[in-house]
Amino acid sequence: MNPLCPLVAERAKGRCEYCHAPEEIFNFAFEVEHLLPVSRGGTDQPDNFALSRNACNRYKSDFTTGIDPETGQEVGLFRPRNEIWSEHFQATIETAEIVGISPTGRATVARLQMNRPRQIIARRRWILLKLFP
Repeated sequence: MNPLCPLVAERAKGRCEYCHAPEEIFNFAFEVEHLLPVSRGGTDQPDNFALSRNACNRYKSDFTTGIDPETGQEVGLFRPRNEIWSEHFQATIETAEIVGISPTGRATVARLQMNRPRQIIARRRWILLKLFP
C-alpha cells in the first residue's frame, strides 16, 4: 500500500475525488493516483495525489485533457487539488448521473465515463443508502 494512502484518503473524506463514490462500500481500497502523471512531469509529492476509484483512474490513465462534448474543444480535466468539485459537476439525484456544468466538468465526465450503465445502477443504490452525494 502507498504510504501516503491514509493522508490522501483522509483529505478526500473517503470518496473518489472524481466521481465521489464512497470508498466504504467497496471491498477493496481505492487507488492513489497522480493528478499530473509522472510520465508528464508529475511528482510523488502529496499535492499531486488524488484518491480514485479504480475505474476513474483507469479511464483517466495519463490524460490531462479531454474533449468538452458541448463545444468540441480540448480542455483540462478536473484537478481535485486546485478546483472545487461543485463548480464543475452536479449530482442529479433523479437520474443518478453526474453532470458536467463547465467545460472541464463535461470533459472529465466524458473522459472518465462516469455515467456508464453500471455506474448509474450503483449510484442509485448509494443514493438509497444515503451514501451519495
